[in-house]
Amino acid sequence: MKKMIALAAAALVSVSYFAQAADKAECLEVGSKVGAFYVTDVTGPEAGKKLCYRCKYGSRPVVTIFSRQMDDQVASLVKQVDGVVGANQDKSMAAFVVLLSDKPEEAAGSLKKAADSTGIKHTPLTTFDGQAGPEGYKIAKEADTTVMMWVNGELKINETYKAGKLDSATVSKLVKDTGSILN
Repeated sequence: MKKMIALAAAALVSVSYFAQAADKAECLEVGSKVGAFYVTDVTGPEAGKKLCYRCKYGSRPVVTIFSRQMDDQVASLVKQVDGVVGANQDKSMAAFVVLLSDKPEEAAGSLKKAADSTGIKHTPLTTFDGQAGPEGYKIAKEADTTVMMWVNGELKINETYKAGKLDSATVSKLVKDTGSILN
């Protein structure tokens, strides 16, 4: 009986490992180049305009948070990343948030509310027309939030989170990970 339970547990771990690997295989790989894409700025210095922050930030170290909703957990992550960006102005660090929506004009209100309530100062909140995200970025369909970090246009970190999985420990880890793009 113990052997059977051990075999079942090993099979479950194997299936779980390969399922995670398959999910990651669908995402943009670390080391890939990130391309240009256009967003509509809602709260940043170009509010109301369509622009390419990927282009504007060029080779700078950048944190981009793609999300399908602006909830409290995402707002907390953005606020903390915003603090890191503010503290690293001398290193030209930048960040922006991309709310993926089939109705971006309607979604803009949640971004303004989040920026006002949390005091986000250094991180533009933007909308992208479409849930799938920018072409070539391979945003996981099942991910509610995707965090990408790059330098010189090369992807260094790509983490995806299903709804409810972005908790305070995960946010702390992601904020710590920003150090990897500042070196």
